[in-house]
Amino acid sequence: MNTKDFLKETVTYLKQKGVDYGDIRQVHTTRQSLEVKNGMVENLLEDLDQGFGIRVLVKGSWGFAASSTLTEEEMKRVADQAVEIAQASARVNKRKVQLAEVEPCIDTYRTRIEIDPFQVSLDEKINLLLQADEVLRKDPRIKVAQGIMGFNRIDKIFASTEGAFIEQTVWESGGGISVIAVEGSEVQQRSYPQSYHGDYATRGYEFILGMDLIKEAERIRTEALELLRAPECPSGEKTLILEGSQVAIQVHESCGHPIELDRVLGTEISLAGGSFLTLDKLGKFRYGSRSVHITADATLEGGLGSFGYDDEGVKAQRTDIIREGIFVGYLTSRETAVVLGQKSNGTMRADGWNRIPLIRMVNINLEPGEPSLEELIADTADGLYLSTLKSWSIDDLRLNFQFGCEMAQEIKHGKLGRIFKNPVYTGITPQFWGSCDAVCNRNFWHIWGTPNCGKGEPMQAAHVGHGTAPARFHRVQVGVRK
Repeated sequence: MNTKDFLKETVTYLKQKGVDYGDIRQVHTTRQSLEVKNGMVENLLEDLDQGFGIRVLVKGSWGFAASSTLTEEEMKRVADQAVEIAQASARVNKRKVQLAEVEPCIDTYRTRIEIDPFQVSLDEKINLLLQADEVLRKDPRIKVAQGIMGFNRIDKIFASTEGAFIEQTVWESGGGISVIAVEGSEVQQRSYPQSYHGDYATRGYEFILGMDLIKEAERIRTEALELLRAPECPSGEKTLILEGSQVAIQVHESCGHPIELDRVLGTEISLAGGSFLTLDKLGKFRYGSRSVHITADATLEGGLGSFGYDDEGVKAQRTDIIREGIFVGYLTSRETAVVLGQKSNGTMRADGWNRIPLIRMVNINLEPGEPSLEELIADTADGLYLSTLKSWSIDDLRLNFQFGCEMAQEIKHGKLGRIFKNPVYTGITPQFWGSCDAVCNRNFWHIWGTPNCGKGEPMQAAHVGHGTAPARFHRVQVGVRK
């Protein structure tokens, strides 16, 4: 018998034990990461990880257990352990879990890639990073130059007592470059394509090649050096155009997290708080202007939050979250969707075989509008263009926030002008999105990948995406209010 047969036998065993519901999820992950720093290879990691987790529902209570030993006997032992945990939970659980119906699928899914990143030699990858690093360090004021790449191949099989049997293979590729420039007591940084580990996608090595790291290294070095002698960003109420990756982190923190229904219901709240988007607001609350249309879409090709099926066997789908500024949808699981009288929209995912699935962001997107970036700037008489996340803070209900960016550029009479350092802006989520009057068109729209979204205890790092384009916001507080 092979591993697939073991999984099927384990599902049969769970049925014989009389569970209300059960599933088994086997995951095999291949990882590779590289880091170059100041002309040297700083880190090189290759890792293989595999195992399985079994989740059962007994008398309305969950039990979960996992193991890295892939034998039929071990799967039955772990199944027994999961059932025992569920039975113990049922003795004290006052709220019995119900699951929304789902059509059990037998299917396969594979990421479409052009170049398998694991077939590209380490020499080629390291050489590319070293060439970019050399360009970054062409000035003695550049004290730290860094380049990273990361690749994953995730092979997953899901089987349930309802009859689902789903095989998926997902590839992920990404990386980026950054510099720190120092002159006297002044320190400034620039990153590309975005800060905090770069940009990631469910694509192959072609995604790395498309970044054109060597060419972009020249630009970010120049900008970092210019920031050393740039004036401080002016304070006050300003019109802002946020660059695409900054819009992405704004969507992530002030929309993506508060629409997770387990946060709203208080079942997953300890790590990063709850949500201001309470159940009474669904379908009624004005979250933003009529220009704001936000979707959750796990079907987008290349998005880091894309897949075939979630870890409950629910097919990937597209869901409206904000429609013409009105809040209309949550991210749901089979358990939480019942509260709304709905079916799950397929957002339950786990960080590996030994973790329970949680509601996680997929690709949470600000849908594109009409103008080009050039048209949006030309239509702005007085404002600032802010680029690239530097720091962030947001309260535990996702209402009050503060973001710092790496660079600002003045907009005067429809043209970009001087650069400023250390821009910071603050706001309250619905007021901020209510001030959005324009989003750039699809030519400027990109799905930014975030590979380190934390949630849960023990913490799980989800891989999520955000399709965004530059967007304009009016009367935003920049700097410290006097």
